[in-house]
Amino acid sequence: MNASARIALVTGASRGIGRAAAVALAAAGHHMVLVARTVGGLEETDDLVRAAGGSATLVPLDLKDFAALDRLGASLFERWGRLDAFFANAGVLGALSPLAHLDPKLLDELVAVNITANARLIRSLDPLLRASEAGRVLFMSSSVARKPRAFWGGYAMSKAALESLTLTYAAECASTNVRVNLLNPGGTRTAMRAKAMPGEDPSILPTPEDMAPLIVQMLSAGWEKNGELVNYREWQKTD
Repeated sequence: MNASARIALVTGASRGIGRAAAVALAAAGHHMVLVARTVGGLEETDDLVRAAGGSATLVPLDLKDFAALDRLGASLFERWGRLDAFFANAGVLGALSPLAHLDPKLLDELVAVNITANARLIRSLDPLLRASEAGRVLFMSSSVARKPRAFWGGYAMSKAALESLTLTYAAECASTNVRVNLLNPGGTRTAMRAKAMPGEDPSILPTPEDMAPLIVQMLSAGWEKNGELVNYREWQKTD
């Protein structure tokens, strides 16, 4: 690891957008802290990171293990004393269902993974981000957070709450070196999208690799916007 490298943490790093972002961030000179549940998936991402010339620390972790999230910040502090970039990518879809039929267990999981885990990560990582010369944080949102649609209520609710959480944290960081923003990826060629839209032709969708340059940009020290929602499709038109 390059001693001057920025330290970046990505959740949901074992596949999809998280994996593509991790590889792109590594290629841009970051040392990666890769968080996901599956060891095999993390090892595959690690291979890609190394092929891109980067290095990684693997953290097999279930985001519903809140005590482990608390320990994560302490472990990073002991090793590096700071965190320069945090991409809160991990999330669950739940099930597309009428609200009246939404399984309570799925609702609890949506709240735990999409909301509570991110709140606990903020609590755990905030001192490290403030110790960075340019801490950058990026949370993943969705259009349904602001434009709810039938049968998407559980997921929409969780993303609306996450947006509120993110924008509150951004306001609290406004006078610091930390910048906190949201990314709406839109339809992307991922397993979650395939689950939500099984009849859709994936070839018409952008890939996670297409989106990675924007994520690298928003987590770079030069990104000064704070408390903003960036839509990938709109950025694509102007880039």
